[in-house]
Amino acid sequence: MASAPSRDGSAGSRIATRLRDEILSGAYAPGARIRQEDVAEQFGASRLPVREALRILESDGLVTLVANTGAWVSHLSLAECEEMYQIRERIEPLLLRYSLPQLSPETLGRLQHLADDMQAGTDVETFLRLDREFHLLSYSGAVTSILGETIHRLWNSTQHYRRAFTTLIGPDVNRAVHYEHQLLVGALRRGDGEEAERMLAGHIRRTRLELSQHPSLFAQ
Repeated sequence: MASAPSRDGSAGSRIATRLRDEILSGAYAPGARIRQEDVAEQFGASRLPVREALRILESDGLVTLVANTGAWVSHLSLAECEEMYQIRERIEPLLLRYSLPQLSPETLGRLQHLADDMQAGTDVETFLRLDREFHLLSYSGAVTSILGETIHRLWNSTQHYRRAFTTLIGPDVNRAVHYEHQLLVGALRRGDGEEAERMLAGHIRRTRLELSQHPSLFAQ
């Protein structure tokens, strides 16, 4: 049985971190092939740490490895993306429930700051970066062995489609996103877990329904 990929700061882990950032930033499109020899040359490394990096990214949901063939940036069909969003609707509120009792006043203040910055901004990449930080920070109080990692993987797998959709409509067009962020922060600051879970589920559901209206985003 193959050993689990390392995340201990090895050369493979460092390469994975750089490639992860590039994939999440849109430098690699879904379905793009990642050639080991190109990555090795880019980072001045041998093939061994590159293979390790690709295994890490596969476990993150960002890369698909095909034995004896190569590696590609993971691509989703509309049906797969809808399924992932339906999973998120159900499990992210649970992670938020676990997280809420441990969120410090400083963290809640940071969440408010992020919500305000998103509402004031117009740049797509800035919005995506802040939105990711906002939601993952809201889950940061939870200590889980499976749930948190699963949600990170789902966020990674759907990142490109959030970018494509946000680029299509613009981050300042759909004001409902910002309204929902503000309501979510308000519920968290009041310690109202039930309302926070309800707001989050609706927030994710609305995005799923809007994505479903744009099947062209999923064409390769």
